[in-house]
Amino acid sequence: MASCPICRKAEPDPKYKPFCSRRCSEVDLQRWFTGAYAIPAALDESAEDDVEKD
Repeated sequence: MASCPICRKAEPDPKYKPFCSRRCSEVDLQRWFTGAYAIPAALDESAEDDVEKD
């Protein structure tokens, strides 16, 4: 079975799934708030052209 994605030690608790505890779920949430998790975006060349025209 899978382990907690944050601490990698404990089995997930159904209440906090996929995390093992409230602490691990809050660590994950904090990472989202601080930008630690980010989806890289490719620059759109047409958007750059529009900015230069203004």
